[in-house]
This record gives sequence, structure tokens and C-alpha cells, in this order.
Amino acid sequence: MKFSVGYKVNTNNSFMEYIVENKEHINEMYFSWGDIPNGRNSMLMNRDLLPWEAQQKQIEDLSYISQNGIALNLLLNGNCYGENSQARSFFYKIGETIAYIGENFGLASVTTTSPLIGKFIHENFPGLDVRASVNMEIGSTIGMEYVAQYFDSFYLQREMNRSLKKIKAAKKWCDDNGKGLYMLANSGCLNNCSAHTFHDNLVSHEADIAKMDNAYEFNGVCRDHLAKNRLSILKDSNFVRPEEIHLYDEYFIAAKLATRVSSNPIKTLRAYINGKYSGAITDLLEPNHSGLFYPEIIENSRIPEGFAKQVMTCNKNCEACGYCAKVLETATVELEDVGFDINVNH
Repeated sequence: MKFSVGYKVNTNNSFMEYIVENKEHINEMYFSWGDIPNGRNSMLMNRDLLPWEAQQKQIEDLSYISQNGIALNLLLNGNCYGENSQARSFFYKIGETIAYIGENFGLASVTTTSPLIGKFIHENFPGLDVRASVNMEIGSTIGMEYVAQYFDSFYLQREMNRSLKKIKAAKKWCDDNGKGLYMLANSGCLNNCSAHTFHDNLVSHEADIAKMDNAYEFNGVCRDHLAKNRLSILKDSNFVRPEEIHLYDEYFIAAKLATRVSSNPIKTLRAYINGKYSGAITDLLEPNHSGLFYPEIIENSRIPEGFAKQVMTCNKNCEACGYCAKVLETATVELEDVGFDINVNH
């Protein structure tokens, strides 16, 4: 399996260097640009750099990555563009951005949540692969068929990572229709989250929201739920362990690794490249929920080898099963028992 890795501006160049050192395992690097809303924080929001410095650092990093033959994927995957969603000026801005990146660094693909952006790119930049974002939550072949005219490839809904039947159906449809299929491997989001769309909308408007006198903070509902229902980290999740990513090789072009807000993206990428990891499995996920389990961790090496095969083919009758509960019991250990510390500031 090859991996798509996420870019974030960092004054430390170690992650960029690690990507290049392991470029045979890298399918592409994905990134947002400027102040265009995307599925995570604005690329320009950086505590160590001013906005213009952050933009300049990104230009240097994209040049470095491109010069080393690694493909680039632009994220236009905001969940909401508000009044700009259909605005002519917005599409001019997108066009200028794509043209600039393509001319200066090369651009292989664009990931977006907007069918209209997909249409615009097909009409004006026919050489680019237009990919449906995982934020669209497309988990069926009929969902792909609805928007097939706008997209050349698809991220499969993250919940489908644990349904081999639906993965096979999606792969067959994509092959039959000349489309590409991708997956997100290390999401820390819980399945079927009722607040997912609301949260994604907040992220899209975070710049404007930050200017307001806000009455509440909202960091998602998963933390509150997991604090009371630890079992959900296994039972109601969709991540794929590094040891079992090979089971997906025949179905997906590449696996996306969420690394844009990770405190240690090298650790995540190294684990999946090596296909092996010892430590808290939650440390590899985005969002990272390790702090909720402190002073215990869910030790990845204690999760049984057949975990992925079990959850990919089970009947999802969780009330009558108990498999995930047994795994959680086996894998949960005290930090003092494993001899290392953990970052709990998440």
C-alpha cells in the first residue's frame, strides 16, 4: 500500500525530509492553500509564523516535495463555502490558485466536497484528477453514481473500512466505470457521528467564528462519549491498524493518513510504512484520544492479529457478540507496565 500524507506548515523540516527519504511508499502529499476553507484549520494559522511567513514556508516545502518527484493533491474540501459556493469570483480564485500551483510545482489532483468545483476543474483543467472528499461520506455505489460526472476518483466513506462486502462492491463499480478508489486509514472519528456535519461546518467558517464573542466552544462530541464509553474506540470506530493495512491493498489505490494536526506525523507514517507499531493505537489517530484513557493506553501490539478480518466480516450485532470488549480488556494496560510515557495534551 502507498500512502497519501497531509502537509502542515512547520519550521522543523524533519517530516518533509522523512517523506522524501521514503518516497517509494508515498502516493502523494495533500495540502490546503491560503485562506481557502478546507477540512482542517487554515494553513495560515500558525503559532510560530506570521501568515505571509507560513505561505512562504509552504512554497519552499512544495518545491522540495515536487523536485523529489512526489505528486501533489490540493484540498478544496471545505464542508461549506457559504455565499461563495456559486460565486463567479470564488471560481476565479480557485482557477488562479490551481494555475499558480500547477505552473510552479506541478499538480496531479484536487480533492473537493463540491460537485461545482469538480465541474469547474473538468471544464478548465482537464488533466487533473478530481477526487470526492471523504467528507462527502460516500459509502455506496449509488452514491458514487449520483456524482460520477463530477469526479474521477472517490474516497470511500470511512465507516466502510469495516465492511469487506461494501469495499468489494465499491471497487467493482469503480473498475467498471473507470474511477479510482481511495481510503482514509487512521481516522479517530466515531462512526455515524451525529455532529460530524455541524463540526465540519464550524471548521469551514473558523476564521469568521474566531472574530466573534462566542458563548460556547465546540470540540466535537466524540471526547465526551468516549470518556463514558471506552469500548467505542474499538466497537464504533473505523481505523485500520498498520499491521493490517495490507488487507486493503487490492481494493484501494492508496491509503490517506491524517497527519495535518498530528503532534508526531513521522511516528504515524513510520508505523504504516513498517506495518508494525508498539504503543497507544490512539496516538496514530486523528483526532488523537489518548488523553481520555490516561493513565492507561490501548496497546496496539496486544490487539490480536485477526482483528481487522473479524470486524470487516462480522454481522455488526454488537449486543450479542462481545469480541471488541474482549480485545479492549486484553489491550488496555497501565503506562507504568509498558515503560514509556504519553502525550496527554489532546
